[in-house]
Amino acid sequence: MPDIPASHRDLLQSTPIVILATEGADGYPQVTATWFLVDEDGTVKLSLNTARQKTKNLQRNPEATLFFVDPANLYRTLEIRARATVEPDPDYDFADRFAAKYGGADLRAMDQPGEERVVVSFTPVKVNTFGEGPGAAAATA
Repeated sequence: MPDIPASHRDLLQSTPIVILATEGADGYPQVTATWFLVDEDGTVKLSLNTARQKTKNLQRNPEATLFFVDPANLYRTLEIRARATVEPDPDYDFADRFAAKYGGADLRAMDQPGEERVVVSFTPVKVNTFGEGPGAAAATA
């Protein structure tokens, strides 16, 4: 499993959203900006509703790409190509931790009757970076 280089790990904390690309049923990419949480073990995770297209796409084909853009330098990016694992979150245990990052959003209120919450965990397969990390210019000046 490839590691995220130290030069770009800060993006997992400083970026408020991630761009998620999945493969749609028609074979074309489906791209969505979404909230994310980095778990204690460093795994990027999402809390999704089973009615969402991205959830259906990941259940059908678990290969996805996560794309982070540095809000302070739009030319600095982190791309994580990954395999997703989708697991039930019936008691909203992860969803509540996830929502706390975003001001305590009530994810239960967003779900309709019959819909369920899942935790999507991403295992990196390939990591690509672009641009230099913070302090790189000062180190070379």
